[in-house]
Amino acid sequence: MDRGALTGLRVIDLGRVLAGPYATRVLADFGAEVIKVQSRKTATGAESNGSAYFRHWNRNKRSVTLDMSHPESRDLLLKLISKCDILVENFSSRVMANWELDYEVLRSENPGLIMLSMSAAGQTGPWKDLVAFGPTIQSLGGLSYLTSYSGDHPTGLSHSYGDIIAGLYGAIAVLVALEHRKVTGKGMLIDLSEYEALCTALGPTLMDASVNGSRIRPRGNHADHIPAAPYGCYRCKGEDRWCVIAVFNEEEWQALCRLMGRPEWSREGRFSCLSRRRAHRDVLDRLLEEWTARFPAEELVELLQRSGVPSGIVQGPEDLLEDPQLAARGFFSTSSSHDGRNIFVDAYPIRSRNWKKGPVNPAPQLGEDNDYVFRELLGLKEEEVSYYVTKGVIG
Repeated sequence: MDRGALTGLRVIDLGRVLAGPYATRVLADFGAEVIKVQSRKTATGAESNGSAYFRHWNRNKRSVTLDMSHPESRDLLLKLISKCDILVENFSSRVMANWELDYEVLRSENPGLIMLSMSAAGQTGPWKDLVAFGPTIQSLGGLSYLTSYSGDHPTGLSHSYGDIIAGLYGAIAVLVALEHRKVTGKGMLIDLSEYEALCTALGPTLMDASVNGSRIRPRGNHADHIPAAPYGCYRCKGEDRWCVIAVFNEEEWQALCRLMGRPEWSREGRFSCLSRRRAHRDVLDRLLEEWTARFPAEELVELLQRSGVPSGIVQGPEDLLEDPQLAARGFFSTSSSHDGRNIFVDAYPIRSRNWKKGPVNPAPQLGEDNDYVFRELLGLKEEEVSYYVTKGVIG
């Protein structure tokens, strides 16, 4: 398990779905020993060990089964926490208290414990008991509205971006707490509101609304603060193939016109300068897309870039696997899954001469580390383990 800068740290992962598991995956990728606590009752859906979703967010971790509906599970978890540095959970604010495992209790067992509590809206306030997933947070925080094509039919993002932001914030907060513990010897409770973490991503928009009194509306691919036209995403030849084009000045515009063969519409007065092109961008986008749709994205982008027109391909997962820049930096690694297949997995994007790039271990099977945790770490005897398994405490 010697994989990086966090080697020697042990983490209890009570996280579920994405926000919590992503925070602990970051820690695991850099060498921390992360023990994910599961149970057969809850290892379903996104938490099913065999799903692609679970395998992606829970690599480099261990798995133990502990059914917290049994009172005796609390004592076992406390023993495990006493041997750990960090605990991460992303339940609603009442869950740990209902288990009588709030921070004051945990600190009495382990004064140096760093506890990261990631809840929808934080541990205090009128919404402290809110239960939410990433899309809920994105809607509350304004992101779903602002990333839509119009305010009439908000669609937002298809991915739980809010969970990713919260997970990264959580991992960074844990690193800060570790530095604090190094100086003071004391642990820390980190109360992270995913709602507030998401709101920090809207800083310029919040300032525009509060300082200038602006009415903020979604702009789709039209960004008012970017001085470019055409500026957008355009359909190319083939199924779901697209490219992006951004023209900032007359030189780039003329280069684009030459490449298109100077169609008659490009010489119209409404497209004669940047300000006019921006004023008529809806028509401009429609006319430009009639041209881009004739070309494969790769061919078109090569022509555009060679002509000095800023452009790029909208890449899908298959494109990323063949991307020469990612390949040159070794971004993708291969990992053996439990069914014997080799699969591509993303590596972390940070490089340092002082860090040795470690292997990417597959996500654990349910309870595969029970022996290691309960017998080796906690020192339980064979008859004790058998008792807990029979009662369903370990299960």
